[in-house]
Amino acid sequence: MSYTALYRKFRPDEFEDVKGQDAIVRTLKNQINADRIGHAYLFCGTRGTGKTTVAKIFAKAVNCEHPVDGSPCGECAMCRSIAAGTSMNVIEIDAASNNGVDNIREIREEVTYRPTEGKYKVYIIDEVHMLSIGAFNALLKTLEEPPEYVIFILATTEAHKIPITILSRCQRYDFKRISIETIAARLRELIDKEGWDVEDKAVRYIAKMADGSMRDSLSLLDQCAAFYMNETLTYDHVLEVLGAVDTEVFSRLLRQLLAMDVHQVIETVDELVMQGRELSQLAADFTWYLRNLLLVKSSDNMEDVLDVSTENLALLKEEAQMIDSDTLIRYIRICSDLTNQLKYATQKRVLLEVTLIKLCRPAMDQNRDALLDRIRAIEKQLEEGAFEAPVRERIVYEAGPQERSAPKPKPELPQALNEDVKAVAKDFRMIINEASPLLRTYLKKARLSAGEGNRLLVVLPDELSASAVATPEHKEEIQTLIEQKIGKKVEIDVRQMEAGRRFEDHFVDLENIINMEITVEDE
Repeated sequence: MSYTALYRKFRPDEFEDVKGQDAIVRTLKNQINADRIGHAYLFCGTRGTGKTTVAKIFAKAVNCEHPVDGSPCGECAMCRSIAAGTSMNVIEIDAASNNGVDNIREIREEVTYRPTEGKYKVYIIDEVHMLSIGAFNALLKTLEEPPEYVIFILATTEAHKIPITILSRCQRYDFKRISIETIAARLRELIDKEGWDVEDKAVRYIAKMADGSMRDSLSLLDQCAAFYMNETLTYDHVLEVLGAVDTEVFSRLLRQLLAMDVHQVIETVDELVMQGRELSQLAADFTWYLRNLLLVKSSDNMEDVLDVSTENLALLKEEAQMIDSDTLIRYIRICSDLTNQLKYATQKRVLLEVTLIKLCRPAMDQNRDALLDRIRAIEKQLEEGAFEAPVRERIVYEAGPQERSAPKPKPELPQALNEDVKAVAKDFRMIINEASPLLRTYLKKARLSAGEGNRLLVVLPDELSASAVATPEHKEEIQTLIEQKIGKKVEIDVRQMEAGRRFEDHFVDLENIINMEITVEDE
């Protein structure tokens, strides 16, 4: 006798064996017990969640001669014939290969004949979204008013592709993804029946890799067990068979990225490639690892949401202190895009390496998130005394001939500058000497003006310096330094000069005015 795959060998024969779909099972059993059976059902949900299995059990239950609490007995002639696939009352149709109008016309002709045995003729149409528009239209009338002895069960993974006219004629049941705990418990049950020796950690990893699909988990278990026949199936064995990567590697890779150590990152990739790891799976798993890290950083009560061991949770909490949320979100965005790109890439290794180098070198990425990462990196280096950032000279843009010919209105100074603003403008260059290294570097290029309500305007020459100074932390630092100097709090605003424009055309040079006043007083 040929070998039977696990998912076929252990396919549930009654409702009690169906895992992870308790609400749907209970509803169908209640309908059978109360004799309130519908004429059309739509089972939708991701692959491997039990749609076709439940449809077959339901077909047996409605025709069973001796049902037990809504479930088929499995012993009567009808149950045995349906289970063996010889019953004329249960017709399975694959809509992927029978999707034309003629196929539906055959069904319409067949439903006019009563079942030769049992109560109901059950049509199970799998992958129903593959039917053509003409086939759907041909099915409409029959689906709406079938004979009393006909039941239609439509199964699909893509309910959004089904016309609304079909949806409105069916009772819809959404099969949800099965939890990791439920899949792991089912796998352990079947492993014990087979007499295999499998580590619990390996079982949970297979359950996790199945992504909510019971059938996928059984297929993965079948694959791993075949590779290590008559041996203990360990966690490392599962990783090797599936081409997956241990979380310890992800932790090491993340720390290398944070250290911006390109050499070590590329060596890690080379090590994984030589081990035969699947790069698409690597990118997907690393993205999931970063997701877990973001959850840990966002809240302290994530143990129930995260499916990780105590040791890995402690490691995640440690790494959460090493990276800020903005950088982490940028990593997740880039890795998520990488996962999608790898599906169709021919040079997967090259694409992976380029992406990881981009994470190490924010300067290669020109969006706002990367810019902020660069600012944070520079700030950290300055605080550690790695270097003193050079002061860039301010470029003064000359007005063109046309601009000179057209007189521009001069910006006006508030009628009465208060003494606090004057005091700040007078001693501003001394005040900024006490600022942090990065802030001091940017403020050396700043010029002062006055705004509405006697606010102090700090005008920067470019977007980079303006965005850096305008952060809440730096604005608060400036206000604190001013308060320490003059004993009063002064409200400040940060502005940016437009490229190619002169400061004097838009702002009043407050420092120049204050210096002129001082000169006059001295005279």
